[in-house]
Amino acid sequence: MAGELHFWDAVARIREQDERYAPEAYAFVMDSLEFGIRRIGERRHVSGLELLDHACAFAKEQLGVLAYAVLEKWGLRSTGDVGAVVFRLVDVGVLSALESDSESDFDEVFDLKERLEQSYFDLD
Repeated sequence: MAGELHFWDAVARIREQDERYAPEAYAFVMDSLEFGIRRIGERRHVSGLELLDHACAFAKEQLGVLAYAVLEKWGLRSTGDVGAVVFRLVDVGVLSALESDSESDFDEVFDLKERLEQSYFDLD
């Protein structure tokens, strides 16, 4: 419970300076990270690309065909937006990053909408 309160306090602090992303976007990134760690089977550093892949899989599993619409409502329109959320959480100490990690690791990695909708709308 205390960790959960700390998380939401951190999100509130972030949003005082930057309101681009809904509180749910921060929870989604954290849940995606946990989802990914469960998929990997060990707690270790996750690269930007790995986190993006886990986030897409988690969004599809949890939100189905509405995944992109929901993420877009929360402000997550691109892979760069996911990176911005990650690094705001790093800035307040909720997440940690290696010195070699950068917010730019998330820039234009792939088209988020296309990735989230491809399996639902491809007729091939």
